[in-house]
Amino acid sequence: MKKSKILLLGIIAVLIACFFYYDLGSYLSLESLKESKGQLDAYYQQNQILSIAGYMLIYILATALSLPGATILTLAGGAVFGLGLGLLIVSFSSSIGATCAFLASRYILRDSIEAKYKKQFDKINEGVQRDGAFYLFSLRLIPVVPFFIINLLMGLTKMKAFTFYWVSQLGMLAGTAVYVNAGEKIAEINSLKDIVSFDVLISFVLLGIFPLIAKKIVSIVQARKVYKNFKKPKSFDYNIVAIGAGAGGLITSYIAAAVKAKVALIEKHKMGGDCLNTGCVPSKAIIRSGKIRKLAKDAATYGLKPAELDFDFPDVMNRVHKIIGAIEPHDSVERYEGLGVNCFTGEAKILSPWEVEVNGKVLSAKNIVIATGGSPLVPQFTGIDEVRSDILTSENLWDIKVLPKKLVVLGAGPIGSEMAQAFSRLGSEVTIVDMADRLLAREDEDASEIVKEAFIKDGVQLKLNSKISSFHKKDSTNYLVVETTDGKQEIPFDKCICALGRKANTKGFGAEELGIELNDNGTIKTNEKLQTNFPNIYAVGDVAGPYQFTHTASHMAWYASVNALFFNRFKVDYSVVPWATFVDPEVARVGLSEAEAKEKDIAYEVYKYDLEDSDRAIADSANKGFVKVLLAPGKDKILGATIVASNASDLIAEFTLAMKHGLGLNKIMGTMHLYPSMMEANKSVAGVWKNATKPEWIMPYLQKFHAWRR
Repeated sequence: MKKSKILLLGIIAVLIACFFYYDLGSYLSLESLKESKGQLDAYYQQNQILSIAGYMLIYILATALSLPGATILTLAGGAVFGLGLGLLIVSFSSSIGATCAFLASRYILRDSIEAKYKKQFDKINEGVQRDGAFYLFSLRLIPVVPFFIINLLMGLTKMKAFTFYWVSQLGMLAGTAVYVNAGEKIAEINSLKDIVSFDVLISFVLLGIFPLIAKKIVSIVQARKVYKNFKKPKSFDYNIVAIGAGAGGLITSYIAAAVKAKVALIEKHKMGGDCLNTGCVPSKAIIRSGKIRKLAKDAATYGLKPAELDFDFPDVMNRVHKIIGAIEPHDSVERYEGLGVNCFTGEAKILSPWEVEVNGKVLSAKNIVIATGGSPLVPQFTGIDEVRSDILTSENLWDIKVLPKKLVVLGAGPIGSEMAQAFSRLGSEVTIVDMADRLLAREDEDASEIVKEAFIKDGVQLKLNSKISSFHKKDSTNYLVVETTDGKQEIPFDKCICALGRKANTKGFGAEELGIELNDNGTIKTNEKLQTNFPNIYAVGDVAGPYQFTHTASHMAWYASVNALFFNRFKVDYSVVPWATFVDPEVARVGLSEAEAKEKDIAYEVYKYDLEDSDRAIADSANKGFVKVLLAPGKDKILGATIVASNASDLIAEFTLAMKHGLGLNKIMGTMHLYPSMMEANKSVAGVWKNATKPEWIMPYLQKFHAWRR
């Protein structure tokens, strides 16, 4: 702590100590005030300005130090100065004093508390920025809430001091008027209960919740303003119409049907969306084929003779489509119709906030859920049209019949990295290009480094720190021109996979025409309950963000469907979001990485267990990796976990569960883990933490204790 903070804290402590040591509180009693009223009146008549200045100084000091007696001081203001002047003086004194306490709390405490609880305070500050004035005003209107607590707690937030001041002055005015008025009639008061009865307190409470009611009324008025140009049907065909049959739309429909709501699901292409047809499922299928070929090639590692597996690439792609076909019934029209969902194949068009047209038929619905997903982003690079037929994305990659001899992959994120390694293992000469200085830039450097070593071993050429300049075709050969630290280079290729991100699908179904608002990044703008600017229209999954995972789309769909059907009560929870990149070894994470913690200035301690010490990993010749956990300093509270291992996507589940339910490493260490299994690595990292944090001071005493027992 800075010397200036220590000095200020010392001054405050001395002043508070003096207050209690000299029993100054005895002067701030109703009896004392009544006894001294005559003297105070006489002094005020002779020294008006000095009386006002002295009174204000005492009031400000008492409030700033959070000392008891503000009620008596307020009564004194009315008793000496009268209602009009007393109200003016007390109002300014109390607000200035409260602001001083607010600023002192901010200066002395905020940095240290925010460092320990930054994640929680980030959320609080978001709320304060949005609704802080409303809530402060409400609290100021309710005298049953101790004002000094409000002063100190608000100082820990990022509310502007001026906002705190004027809201406090306005909010405390009603209560101040009651007490100042009572002070003017001090002779009639025998107890503080005579001032504020139970009925008056109830009135203040009702007054306090008035701003919240007013806010609700404002939101209703705003909603009506949005709807003013549309005619609402008197009745509806459906409770929910979901647009898009990917994870978001499917889960929305499933939940609505499960609680016996009437729901329609519209999909213009294939049920299952990107994940089933062009994303998660086919990519994992081809990754598996590449891994089998890699295992055969590395058979000597397992005491076997290495083999170069021969294969026909069309057979690999046929297997991919067979796997899609095997999973397809889980997301099929037949299954969902059987669950009670009315499925429509066709293009949806939102006509009004309650009407959607499909195949010439207008469906009316009390609520609409937009789950139209996203699509690959392909920037318009110079010359790309010359090679357009050989540019692949996750949408058309699965249609190729010939293994590319030379393959360029743009983007070293999860999709690009997965496909680069898979195709390299199948025999393509793969070059991966990215502007970042490492693979998987969202993960920690130690994770990226292990993946980099694996890629180099698999023969993937890395062009990192490289900017895509242009494309061109020369003598029937495609070329990508990149700018590297060594200058411009030409990379020949047969096919190029573009994995440079995804864009939200917000066009073509009436959202633009209706006036649904978008974020700066092109996703649909929603609130914490996943409502758009039309409160009965929700958006989930890739089209809304902030995460582009199938499991987050499903997660959001639960909130959207339940909110739409049951009075809009739940705020979506992104506090614990796991994800994985299915390279070999896999990289999985939940919560904070070290890089994110540093970027957000969140204090942490890190504990790491290397798989080189894992019996099962050694037995499997898969001991390249680690389990790393971030904890809050000095606490057994998990902030995040990163795992690099052959089955990291499975191992991360234990930490996801632990974080969701507030369990720490001590609980994981105290749980029996099967031996020999990779899951033991999770327990082992808990052991690393336990050993590192054991109380060293007690060890010599334990040694003596055990020696005595021998």
